[in-house]
Amino acid sequence: MKWHEITVETTEEATEMISNFLHELDAGGVSIEESGTLNKPRDTSLGQWYEHPLNDIPEGQAVIKAYFYEEADPEEIMETIRPRIEQLREFDIDPGDFIISAALVDDEDWANAWKQYFKPIRVSERLTIKPTWEDYAPGPDERIIELDPGMAFGTGTHPTTALCLRTLESVIQGGEEVIDVGTGSGVLAIGAMKLGAKRVLALDLDPVAVSSATENTRLNGLEDSIQVHLSDLLGILQAKEESGPVNVSVPVDVVVANILAEIILLFLDDVYAALKPGGTYIASGIWKNKEADVEAGLLKAGFTIKDRQRDQDWIAFVAVRP
Repeated sequence: MKWHEITVETTEEATEMISNFLHELDAGGVSIEESGTLNKPRDTSLGQWYEHPLNDIPEGQAVIKAYFYEEADPEEIMETIRPRIEQLREFDIDPGDFIISAALVDDEDWANAWKQYFKPIRVSERLTIKPTWEDYAPGPDERIIELDPGMAFGTGTHPTTALCLRTLESVIQGGEEVIDVGTGSGVLAIGAMKLGAKRVLALDLDPVAVSSATENTRLNGLEDSIQVHLSDLLGILQAKEESGPVNVSVPVDVVVANILAEIILLFLDDVYAALKPGGTYIASGIWKNKEADVEAGLLKAGFTIKDRQRDQDWIAFVAVRP
């Protein structure tokens, strides 16, 4: 079987939005390759090692590849996505002098090739993400997150995800009820449970994400503790009659959201209402140019900013409801 490979050369800052655009156009898979130069900072504080080979992608740049069925029209796809990428500048997301190209490839060229680069990786003091197809012997007090993200999601090692997992490790003390907004592959929900949370409600607007998170929850044996729901942000909490009961008692102890800054700003009041007094909101997925906006939004909503963590140019806020 052959696939149309659409390649977008852009900035790291714009990768998540452009990836979302490609998914919305029914891409069968999306991969992102960021700069692999020797100058790129690598976090090795937990003994991480990086399997990806070096590449010639400039610092701060990335290459996105999306795959569409052979019946698709690559010219139409490129014409559709080009103005959407340009429009990102209106939201202070700079895609740079992006380049879009197309090629026809065989499925064996991409469907499983990415797996050779996904190895077990220690993302925090206690958490290690392990692909299901790899053998790995954990050390003392090392908690394993089994993950099969498929081509629709990342491996869970993106800086924003790692920031959330490390922050969850400092916040979860044991017995908390957690809501994970924009769960994707379910990695944060699973990580919260591995750290000692009591129950997690995992939400996503994308049916593919709901399916992926449900499967990864099963792979980790956490079906009884993690409930995965299709929901537009926290909309399910206002529509429990239609969607049925949820597994957490609202207000909860922790809300975590690894999504775009623009989306974070849309539902700050809903997060505040969903948290107990003293509850913690972990907000990640924030590029450096949106740090001030998110800080102002959190303060306006009534949160106290307790901490912020950084990885490369990404920021995660730790905010508390007084």
